[in-house]
Amino acid sequence: MSDEGPRYGPLVSALGAAALGISVFLPWYSVTLTQGGVESARQTLGAVAQQYGNQTLRSAAGEVSAKFGALAGHQLGTLSAHDVLKDLSIVFLILAAVGLVAALLNLAGAARTGRGQIALVGLVAGLGVVFRMIDPPAPPEAVIALSLEWGAWLALIGSIAMIAGDLWARPGEREPSTKDFSKVLEELSGWTPET
Repeated sequence: MSDEGPRYGPLVSALGAAALGISVFLPWYSVTLTQGGVESARQTLGAVAQQYGNQTLRSAAGEVSAKFGALAGHQLGTLSAHDVLKDLSIVFLILAAVGLVAALLNLAGAARTGRGQIALVGLVAGLGVVFRMIDPPAPPEAVIALSLEWGAWLALIGSIAMIAGDLWARPGEREPSTKDFSKVLEELSGWTPET
């Protein structure tokens, strides 16, 4: 590492990329049974008991069916991005790996990616995360409902950290000033703004 001082930006980007990669295997959605799902389960159980069962099975199916109503709205389990977002979860893992390697190389001083490259990777990942937060992959039958869990929020925070870390001022760099902007305008157009 160079002796220019601490390099917080690449560290933040690396932590964000790691959080994005880990979040793929954490709970993104909680699964609850809808009222329509309860009715569908009751009808299916009743039809099976009627067709294949004797009187004992039919009465047991009736008792079980009566208890299905209590399941509506209760969480049945959780799903990770790896469970339900097969292709997109692979994209998230690739983006996290690219961001992590680039940030670690920047942190070690072995390579300098241009400012904004890791941020672009984080932006692409963040857009994918936001899309699946707004539009979860729920089945069209509306038997179950999916609601967001903390893994999706961790993925979004990781993506934002990748962007923020890459845009953080690096040691030895100074923030652009209005004088720098004036020089750029002068070089591009020959016009000098009044200061």
